[in-house]
This record gives sequence, C-alpha cells and structure tokens, in this order.
Amino acid sequence: MRRAYELMIIIDRDVADADVEEVMTRTEALITEEGGTVASTDNWGRRRFSYEINHKFEGTYVVWEVVTETAGLPVTERQLRLADDIVRHKLFRLPEKEATRRGLIGETTPAEAG
Repeated sequence: MRRAYELMIIIDRDVADADVEEVMTRTEALITEEGGTVASTDNWGRRRFSYEINHKFEGTYVVWEVVTETAGLPVTERQLRLADDIVRHKLFRLPEKEATRRGLIGETTPAEAG
C-alpha cells in the first residue's frame, strides 16, 4: 500500500549555505534507498526559531513530500536522528484524502467480489 508523507528537517545554522544542498541530497538519498520517491522539495530557507534549541536561534527549513511503500521510513528517521547537522526532523503521514488532493497517490478502486 502506497503511503504519502511530509518530511521536514531543520538544518543547523552553522552549516554553510553551500553545504545545505549536500545535506538535502544526502536526505533524498536516504529516502530513495529505503524505497521512497520524492514528489517535491521545498526549501524554506533560514528562519528564526520561536525558542532556543541546542543553544541556537535559527536554522534552514526544508520540506519534502514523499511517497513510499515502507511504513514510517524507519531507517531514514534513524539516520536523521543521528546526524549532527540536523537540529530537528518530523515525519508526518498525510491522510489519504489530502494525499489524493495533492496528487501524490491516485484514487483507489474497490476490488471486485468474485
């Protein structure tokens, strides 16, 4: 069963702007190695946190829409948790209706009885 997710990461402010692309490429590679497909990438740029995280006040936000058969992308989440250059990450499973509205998954038709 195909599932749609939204993955957001916050890259440490100490990572140079040139290296942000490398972190994004590495994250996309983790997703594809686990069988996922990146539907879209949205780099929000550097933003200020609403509260201090690890003695830092800002970071670069990146959001991906991901479609995969793997439930929860456990390997990707583990690698993101261990990465020193990522301050926070969050993986959300999109509801079926929202994923269909965004065009990430198609309409499912019920199986015929027989």
